[in-house]
Amino acid sequence: MSKPGRWAWDRGATVSRKTTAGMSFFPYVEATPNIAYSNWNRRNLLNTFDNKMQSSIRYLFQDALIFKSGGDGCQTKGISTVTVFTVDKLLCPRRLSLDSKHFLASDNELKKSFHQEASEEDVLTKRRKPTLINSRKLSQECNSLSDVLDIFSKAPTFPSSNYFSAMWTVAKRMSEDQKRFEKQLMFNHPAFSQLCEQVMREAKIMYFDNLLFSLHAIVKLGIPQNTLLVQTLLRVVQERINECDEKCLSVLSTILNTMEPCKNVDVLLAGMRMLVDEQVWKIKHVFTLQTVMRSIGKDAPIGLKRKLEMKALKELDQFSVLNCQHMFAVLAAMNHRSVILLNECSKRVTSNIHGCPFKILINILQSCRDLQYINIDLFKGIADYVATTFDIWKLKKVLFLLILFENFGFRPVGLMDLFIKKAADESGFLNVKSLVCILNVYSSLNHFYKCQTHEFLEVMASALTGSLHHISSENLLNAVCSFCWMNHFPLALINQLLQKDVIEDLLTSGDVERNAHRLHVVAACLKLDDAPRHKDLDLALPRLPPAPSYPQPKVAAALSDLLGEGRFSQSVRLPHNYFIDFEIRMDNNRSQVLPFSDVDVVTATDIQRVAVLCVPKSAYCLDSTHPKGYLAMKMRHLKIMGFHVIVVNNWEVEKLQMKDAVAFLKTKIYSPKALSAADTHLQSTC
Repeated sequence: MSKPGRWAWDRGATVSRKTTAGMSFFPYVEATPNIAYSNWNRRNLLNTFDNKMQSSIRYLFQDALIFKSGGDGCQTKGISTVTVFTVDKLLCPRRLSLDSKHFLASDNELKKSFHQEASEEDVLTKRRKPTLINSRKLSQECNSLSDVLDIFSKAPTFPSSNYFSAMWTVAKRMSEDQKRFEKQLMFNHPAFSQLCEQVMREAKIMYFDNLLFSLHAIVKLGIPQNTLLVQTLLRVVQERINECDEKCLSVLSTILNTMEPCKNVDVLLAGMRMLVDEQVWKIKHVFTLQTVMRSIGKDAPIGLKRKLEMKALKELDQFSVLNCQHMFAVLAAMNHRSVILLNECSKRVTSNIHGCPFKILINILQSCRDLQYINIDLFKGIADYVATTFDIWKLKKVLFLLILFENFGFRPVGLMDLFIKKAADESGFLNVKSLVCILNVYSSLNHFYKCQTHEFLEVMASALTGSLHHISSENLLNAVCSFCWMNHFPLALINQLLQKDVIEDLLTSGDVERNAHRLHVVAACLKLDDAPRHKDLDLALPRLPPAPSYPQPKVAAALSDLLGEGRFSQSVRLPHNYFIDFEIRMDNNRSQVLPFSDVDVVTATDIQRVAVLCVPKSAYCLDSTHPKGYLAMKMRHLKIMGFHVIVVNNWEVEKLQMKDAVAFLKTKIYSPKALSAADTHLQSTC
C-alpha cells in the first residue's frame, strides 16, 4: 500500500489533534458541529467514482471517508460527523498549499477529478462556516443582553470575547433599573454558562486586547469577582502580561481600578507595576499615562511614583484642559503630592474655569483635600466662577462646594452671601442633614452678612423646629452648638436638647468625648451670652480633660524683657474649660502693668485683666485675619469675663528678632494713648 497523500487544509476544514511529518495543527477552538457533505449519499458517491477512477486509494485521517477500489466495487467506512471550526487569522496566518508530488495517481484524469472534488468540498464547507460578527456590529443589532446570547447560541464564532464586549455596550445604553433586570435575565439565560466556558477555553489563544476587553466587560457587567471565569481570566492575563502594548496597558489599568483586592488581582497589579516601570518612557498618550498612574495604587514604590511624575511633567505641554482637570484625582489616587504638577494644572484650570462641569470642580477640591494641597488662586477662581453662575446651580450642589471650602478654612465671602439669600428663600427644599451642614459651615467660618444674618438664622431655626421629632440627638446637638457659636439661641431646639433622655443618649452613644465637649460649649454659651432664661442652667456633665498648653518661649522671653519677671502669668486655666497663654494685670487705662501677686484682685475696679492669646494660622480663615468660629466665640466670652483680649500671631512673632518682638508686643499691650512719641512712631512702622 502506498503512503497516504498530503492534503490541503482550508480554514474551514477539520482540524485534527494528530500531526504528520512537516505539519503542525493549531490548538482546539470551540465551534458548531456540522455534517460535512450532508447532501451526498452512498449511491451518488459510487456513481461518481465508478466512472472516474479505476484504481485509487484515498485516506482521510481520523474517521474520515476511506475509499478502496477493487475492480468495479467500492467499499466505505462509515461517514462520521466532522466538526467545522472557524479559526481566526491569528491561528492560521497562512493556508497550507497543495503538493502534487504526494499524489498516488499520476494520470491527468485523476488529478482533474481530485481538484474538482476539492473545490466542491471547499464550497460546501464555506457555506456552513459562520459569518464573523464584531462586537460593534453585534451591539448595534441587539437591544438587550439576551439578544446577544441568543445570537451566540445559534452560531458561536471566534473570539467569544466579542459577545461580552457587545453585551457591555448594550448595557451602557440602559437605565439603572433596566440594567439590573437585564443582568438577571443574562445570568438565567441557558447560553450564558456555555459562553463563559468558551471564553475560558479561548483565553490563551485569543488576541491579548480581546482578552482584556472581555475581562473589562465581564467585570462591568457585574459578574462576581470570585467566580471561576473572572479568576481564570486574571491568571491568563498574568501569564501573558508581556504582550501588553500601550493600548492594552490602558485597558488593564482601567480593569484594576474597578476590581477589589484579592490574590490574583494583587499579583497582576505587581506585574503591571514592573511593566510600567520598564515602559513608562515609551507611553505616548497622556490619557494612557493618567490611567496607569491612577491604577498603580497608593502603596506603589515611591521610585515608580516619581518616575511617573517626571513623565507627566515631560508631557505637560501635551496636556489638554481636561487632562489638567483630571490630574488632581490621578495624583490623589496614587497618593503623590507633586506640588509642581499641581501648580501647573491649577493655572490651566483657573484660566479655563468657565464651562467646567460642577462634578469636575467637586473632584478637584476633594483631591486637594486628600493631598493637603492649598492653592488660594484656584479656590478663588472656583468660588468666583460659581458665584458668577450661581443661578444655574442647585442649592445642594453649592452647599457641597461650601462644605469642601470649610475643610480648608477658606471663606468665599461673595458666594456665601449669595447662598444666605437663596437658602432663606428655599429652606423648605432642604432636609435636616443639609440644614445642619449649612449651620456648621457658617458657624465654623464665622460668616455674617450684614443685617440678613439674623433673618437667615431664624429661617434655619424655624426649618429645624418643624423637623424636631425626626432629628437625631447628635444632629440636634450639632445644630444648637452652631447656633451658640453665632450667638443665637432658638428656645425650641435648646429645650429639646436639654431633655434628660437626650443628654443621656449623647453621653452614652456615638462619639461621647466630642458630644461632651459640645455640651460644655452649649452650657458656657447659655451662661455667659445673652440667654437670660438659662442663666441658672446646671447640667451634670462629665469633666473634660484640661485643654493642652503649647509653650511659647519666644513670646515669654519678649514679655520678660518688656515687663520684667513676676508681672505676668503663663498658661492660665479659666472656668468653662478655657485656656489663655498669658495673663497681664494693668490699670484701667492700660498704661501701667501691675505686680502679679497671690492676692485676688479680680474684683477691684481699677484693675484691667489682659489675656494674651497666641494663635496659629489655622485659627483664622485661609489667607485672611478673619477669626474662625471657635476663636471668635472664645474672644467674646473672655470679654464677657472681664478680659481685654490681645491676639498674637505665632508665625509673625517667629519671623522677628527679639528686639522687634519686644517692640511688637509693646504696641499690642499698652494703650495708644499711653505710648510716648517714639513708641507711637515704632507702632506705625511695625
